[in-house]
Amino acid sequence: MRKLSITLLLILAVSASALASRILIPMDKEQTNHLKAYGLAYWVIAQGESLDWLLNFRGGSFLLRHSQKFENELIIRGVSYDVISEGEAGRIIEGIADPSSNMDLMKLEKEPRIAVYSPKNKQPWDDAVTLVLTYAEIPYDVIFDDEVMHGELNKYDWLHLHHEDFTGQYGKFYNNYRYQPWYIKQQQEFENLARKHGHSKVSHLKLDVVKKIQAFVGAGGFLFAMCSATDTFDIALAADGTDICEKMYDGDGADPKAQSKLRFENTLAFKDFKIKLNPLEYEFSNIDQQDRERGLSETNDFFNLFTFSAKWDPIPTMLTQNHVNTVRGFMGQTTAYKKRLIKSDVVIMGENKSIDEARYIHGILGKGFWTFYGGHDPEDYKHFVGEEPTDLNLHPNSPGYRLILNNILFPAAKKKKQKT
Repeated sequence: MRKLSITLLLILAVSASALASRILIPMDKEQTNHLKAYGLAYWVIAQGESLDWLLNFRGGSFLLRHSQKFENELIIRGVSYDVISEGEAGRIIEGIADPSSNMDLMKLEKEPRIAVYSPKNKQPWDDAVTLVLTYAEIPYDVIFDDEVMHGELNKYDWLHLHHEDFTGQYGKFYNNYRYQPWYIKQQQEFENLARKHGHSKVSHLKLDVVKKIQAFVGAGGFLFAMCSATDTFDIALAADGTDICEKMYDGDGADPKAQSKLRFENTLAFKDFKIKLNPLEYEFSNIDQQDRERGLSETNDFFNLFTFSAKWDPIPTMLTQNHVNTVRGFMGQTTAYKKRLIKSDVVIMGENKSIDEARYIHGILGKGFWTFYGGHDPEDYKHFVGEEPTDLNLHPNSPGYRLILNNILFPAAKKKKQKT
């Protein structure tokens, strides 16, 4: 009798699965592994399939056609899912389409080609984006100055800027690390690269790289940057034609009138900032909120995500999908941005309103888009040089890392015309 019951249950389970036609991947708090769910979505697109991103429905869930192949992959990756009927899927879609709901459906159908801008030699720090791409099993290429200068950016849809200093000051690590073998080797390699590409200074090469990346975005590319790559990108653009590097960085002194020569019309995100010309100060400008200005500690450092209108502002809605609205803060060489120094056309997507700082911002340039995200590692409050990388097996539901992966999937979307 018991054997018969088990057999009957198996038959019913198989029958239900055969009749069902959709798989729902919930992205609310019921999801066991949010980060690998993004990798699964990317993998489905790479198989030549499309899927739907249900914006603001259960934390930004995914809906795809049912197949045993997809179900097996979900099981292997440890991602939670529900097999639902076509009728149930239709009711979900109908509810999302209701004009009174703050939800929308975005079809994902194009496999984004992803590049990470990073030195080819090992660095004494990790990079949050490469960590989460690897964990989520999303493929990417590592490129650096050679590839950018040789015009290879046009191979990609999406570019991430590694923890980088585009001002040519080697991260302003001189005071603390100038005798470290990795620092000496990096300086030599960067100087050799500059000469290879016809530049007498590293700062000149980095400005050339920044301009090529800017052109990549303007032509329709998507740029994502974190930590010091965000503000130094804009500082390099503003300082075009002005020497802001002291002798230990480029062989001669900085222009004492450099501040007055900055051109803020060149920048993507920031305006009216003051650069830090002291070569021994571990800071590039006053864009970044300092510890003494923030007055926060690990126990009370949080930022809130904005809620956008899914039907009217689908792009920032996609980029802020999460299972929580409040995200734990984390520090970096560039931690957060003073709101008064952000241009008026920039969309602030995450902020700590109490101290007037933005953590997560977005903008449009020509046909393309960019996102800046302050801080270094969403699951390591203070990540120091030489520390071991974060083990994302311990953080499969990280809200901070989810924001990175929202940006990864954004180029896969079938674009709708933004209404605002």
